[in-house]
Amino acid sequence: MKPQNPENTLPQRELFKTRLEDFLSPSHPLVQLAHGLDWEYFNREFGASFVAERGRPGLSTRLMAALSYLKHSYNLSDEAIVEEFLENPYWQYFCGFSHFQHEFPCDASSLTRWRKRLGDKGCQKLLSETLRLAHEIKLLKAQHLTEVIADTTVQEKNITHPTDAKLLNRAREKLVKAAKQRGIVLRQSYQRVGKFLAFKQSRYAHARQYKRAQRAIRKLRTLLGRVMRDVSRKCPQPDPELKNLLVLSKRLYFQKKETSPKIYSLHEPHVDCISKGKAHKPFEFGCKTSIVTTAKSNWVLGVKSFHGNPYDGHTLKAAIRGAEKTTGVTIRNIFVDKGYRGSQHWPKKKLVLLSGRSRLKPLLQKLLKRRSAIEPVIGHMKDDHRLRRNYLKGKEGDHLNAILAGVGFNFRKLFSFLMPIFDFSFFFFGRLNRTSGNFAYLPV
Repeated sequence: MKPQNPENTLPQRELFKTRLEDFLSPSHPLVQLAHGLDWEYFNREFGASFVAERGRPGLSTRLMAALSYLKHSYNLSDEAIVEEFLENPYWQYFCGFSHFQHEFPCDASSLTRWRKRLGDKGCQKLLSETLRLAHEIKLLKAQHLTEVIADTTVQEKNITHPTDAKLLNRAREKLVKAAKQRGIVLRQSYQRVGKFLAFKQSRYAHARQYKRAQRAIRKLRTLLGRVMRDVSRKCPQPDPELKNLLVLSKRLYFQKKETSPKIYSLHEPHVDCISKGKAHKPFEFGCKTSIVTTAKSNWVLGVKSFHGNPYDGHTLKAAIRGAEKTTGVTIRNIFVDKGYRGSQHWPKKKLVLLSGRSRLKPLLQKLLKRRSAIEPVIGHMKDDHRLRRNYLKGKEGDHLNAILAGVGFNFRKLFSFLMPIFDFSFFFFGRLNRTSGNFAYLPV
């Protein structure tokens, strides 16, 4: 059914309870943001994904949207954000409650299901709302949206460092476990032998006895092949889950050094190996993520993930198109590093300037010198807003986590401006008439 209304919209009052607004500071940033964000806009946009007269009533849209803002602003997990909710009255007021709560507002798994229901487009609306509020309180000017900086980084997946021995042994263990769940009696599981060989291989590699280490890998591959063929013989028509596991195991069994694309994780087979030339981390396992920020004031306008490890220049068109869709403003000038070389991949009718270029107009030369300002933005998104390691599953999780990291960065930027050391209670957070969550109404 449709989501419930927030508690603070209900007319009745608790007789023996004090309302939160009676003892909270009205100049606190979260109180100001609670009044400034357009919660009715979220109700209209996200309500379409609920069935009107079937199932139990959904959780409040304001509650789930507010928890999503706080989760990526404070770099917390789903479980931690629900636990911290009970201890912070400002968080409860921001989530739409009028009285102090003594019980969890929802289960942590509700946030997972709500993100899946929200999807890529819904997270873009959360990002767009932060930009709208920044423009309303005169932190973001309309003309700043036409000049942007673009760069790429790697969003690492939550997987262990892949090795051949580890992957082969893990695939064998998964096949044995799946066969046991389905009542398939195997000739031999190789549980002790496989575990012992995996230990030996790691010790040989550490001792630089590479021939012995390769011999252990070959034995592990042989054991995987035996179990794989045994399961295929005794279950000629497997269910989709077992069939997918057999396909992955077969790819891993025949995988060699020159094979492309490789499997680096059995539970996240789409993960890519990306080399960015870092001395401390030569290889990163995840997906490439493009980030677009304003050239002035460094607001995140768009974040988009790409799979298959594309060349940076190939990501520029889609990244700029996504930023324009979020803001509704046409981008004119784009400042990038030399990794984007190749004008045949650039978006048309836009000026793309590579770092290091000279003999430009003074304004463009000044903005080009600020191209590196996107680097600390990426650093903050990684360290403070959950972009460094992605814990969400699948390709969809890569897209959602990247966008929500940008949402958290913009939200903390708003929070920093509204710090209680200043009195910003004189700001009037009015509502602007609009039909969609973008900046189509801004004068350019």
